[in-house]
Amino acid sequence: MTCFEKILTIDGRARRSEFWYFSVCVFLISVVVNMVFGNTSVIVRIISLILNIATVTVGIRRLHDIGKSGYWYLIGFVPVIGWILLIYWYCQDSQPGTNMYGENPKGIN
Repeated sequence: MTCFEKILTIDGRARRSEFWYFSVCVFLISVVVNMVFGNTSVIVRIISLILNIATVTVGIRRLHDIGKSGYWYLIGFVPVIGWILLIYWYCQDSQPGTNMYGENPKGIN
């Protein structure tokens, strides 16, 4: 729910668990919405847009948590290599202490 509260916020940091729980939640919501409304519904497109925006913002905050600039999210546009690199970074543990993007969301210094 934290990601939905911060849907348009790219400031700060997102813990690894926040990112991965959100990813699973988005996947499940997408499956259910597509099953209920079908792929061509306007409702599906609106929900997809909202979920895509939230996915980008949590991805950027996750990169901030490991000390990387949010611009590294753009490497995902490089097929395969970019995706692998982003997944590797998303699996990394939080940078300890405070970094330039804020305090450690785990509360560990």
